[in-house]
Amino acid sequence: MYKYERIIYWTNEDNAFIVEVPELHGGMADGKTIEEAIANTEIIIKEWIEVTKERGLEVPEPKGRLMYA
Repeated sequence: MYKYERIIYWTNEDNAFIVEVPELHGGMADGKTIEEAIANTEIIIKEWIEVTKERGLEVPEPKGRLMYA
């Protein structure tokens, strides 16, 4: 499991749980359950890191709890 901060919330609009990863621009996933949303987030983080490396960009180190979140 990656050590990036995650913000989990429910959205009535999508009828799903959303997980945002603030340290990874645009990194977010959803799921019908919290467990599914978290599992989907792990996939998204892995793919985000892979694409970022392929483009020769720097992958941010996990900082833990963010003060602005």
